[in-house]
Amino acid sequence: MALQMFRRMYSLETLDTRFIVPATAPPKEALEETKLDSNLLAQNGGHKRREPLEDAQPSRWHTLEFYPYFLVVFSAIPLMTAAVYNASKESHPNYSKFSGLLSDGWIPGRKDNTDAQYSSFRSNIPYLFLVVMIHPLLRKAYDSFWRAGTYTQVRQFSGAGNQLTMGLPATAAADARKEQRVSFDVGFAALFIAALHGFSALKIIGILYINYSIAKRVPRQYMPAVTWIFNVGTLFTNEMYRGYSYASLLSLFPGGSSFGAMLDSYGGLNSHWEVLFNFTTLRLISFNLDYYWSLNSRGNSPIEKKQLDPSNLSERDRVSIPAPSTDFSFRNYFAYTLYSPLYLAGPILTFNDYMSQLRYRPHSITRTRTTLYAVRFAVVLLTMEVMIHYLYMVAIFHVKPDWAGYTPAQLSMLGFFNLKHIWLKLLIPWRFFRLWSLLDGIDPPENMVRCMSDNYSVTMFWRGWHRSFNKWSLRYLFIPLGGSKIPGVWGTVRSVANSLTVFTFIAIWHDIQLRLLMWGWLVTLFVVPEVVASMLFPAKKWRDRPNAYRAICGLGAVANILMLMAANLVGFALGLDGIGGLVKGVMGSYSGLMFFWSACGCLYVGSQVMFEVREQEKRDGIRLRC
Repeated sequence: MALQMFRRMYSLETLDTRFIVPATAPPKEALEETKLDSNLLAQNGGHKRREPLEDAQPSRWHTLEFYPYFLVVFSAIPLMTAAVYNASKESHPNYSKFSGLLSDGWIPGRKDNTDAQYSSFRSNIPYLFLVVMIHPLLRKAYDSFWRAGTYTQVRQFSGAGNQLTMGLPATAAADARKEQRVSFDVGFAALFIAALHGFSALKIIGILYINYSIAKRVPRQYMPAVTWIFNVGTLFTNEMYRGYSYASLLSLFPGGSSFGAMLDSYGGLNSHWEVLFNFTTLRLISFNLDYYWSLNSRGNSPIEKKQLDPSNLSERDRVSIPAPSTDFSFRNYFAYTLYSPLYLAGPILTFNDYMSQLRYRPHSITRTRTTLYAVRFAVVLLTMEVMIHYLYMVAIFHVKPDWAGYTPAQLSMLGFFNLKHIWLKLLIPWRFFRLWSLLDGIDPPENMVRCMSDNYSVTMFWRGWHRSFNKWSLRYLFIPLGGSKIPGVWGTVRSVANSLTVFTFIAIWHDIQLRLLMWGWLVTLFVVPEVVASMLFPAKKWRDRPNAYRAICGLGAVANILMLMAANLVGFALGLDGIGGLVKGVMGSYSGLMFFWSACGCLYVGSQVMFEVREQEKRDGIRLRC
């Protein structure tokens, strides 16, 4: 039973049903087909057995080839961890250089070692948990006292237009549900941002109003360009003027500076609202462009034309089918952009999808899935806490000591586990806020598809890292720029240019720093070898030699993994100068070169295991593009 529960907790279905339900499939029927019972769990590891995909290969798990792979994997992981643990000991010569950055931890005898970003989130976890518990209780209380009709009884749409729900047509009941939820979301969001940002909440509302005015008042042909200019400009001005203090804004008026300073002193729980506003910017753009595209379908309902069930729309339809024209109001816009569970860090939900889920509760949300997701979140949080109490790579990288004091293995693993820390400190908030949203009846996309160590392709890595942002970038930036559908060499060049534009925006969105721009450009540059290799070694020409093709792909995967590590260390940890010193420390000696090539061998083994994981998914009837 324990093994069955473990398998179910770590199944793709628990993580996000979007991974097992095709984007074009109505979720209700698809999820009913994969409904679990104890017998299926015992037999198939957490989900109902589907028909294997046509290109799925026979299993290699129990073969002579893979037994040595397992030995390498289970030997390498303890050695990798030990390398960082030994570099973190008090007996290490460099310990005194970074010990001042350590604090007493909650694990007896261990120090705490993390950065300001995760430390800030962790210190607020008790308050956030309190809000997460209060929020659904307040919604239930609000629904009890101010219920609009009987919206909780929305039934499946019959298509005939005459189905009733407790005396109301199904569509009218859905509209009542939307109005009820929006009313609560608006009120709670206003209180939430007031508590978070104090008087700075007025600045946020001002920016929201300007963006809304652009959507409604700027001539249609100019609206997308003006939207992008305004929102990208807001990212720059937020950074330049540090959130526009009232003291400076009111300094032109007599006595304005002192009055402004008084307003600034009431900055709420988080006075630096501009740091968190980047996520809101994405929602502002989503609203404006969804509204712009909706103007093309006025008077022509795709749901009626295609005879779709609005309570059972596929994910693609929820995103692409425009919301009714009456939904594009300032009230709904306010509720969407400041929706409390997703306000601080996402995941990103498009406006169309948000309005659809307000009308009809997603079929993907069940008590069992949400509970398992919560347990999985707790395991990730505990993993992070144990790691930062025993491995001090964050403090070591912060002081940048003499790298000559570390062995090549320690240098490499310090870099690797520093990336693990970056991955976890992003994963934990994203999963926490998604869990809050699931508890509230809204299902946003899961941001992290795979473990950081389960990636071998640059392209697929970015599809699965901050997945909701990736999907947002595709819909609102990459595809409008032309995407990658143009065939031939010119199409490849155009695709790379579009990717460069997208990653430049992503870098600016993260933070306006040169090292992040370099990160964005390096990521784009590192996509090129993968694209070229796929052209030189097309899979269809190697169908008769699958083992040889897998070996070639394994070599390419090793290069991709090294490039991904380098790009992320440049962007999020060391910068160009720091990565140069790290590479020199690893490659500057004979022993370092020996370690490097041994590590490449381990990465090759790891890539073969990754290939087989994806083949197993195909054998289970699942295809993930990441």
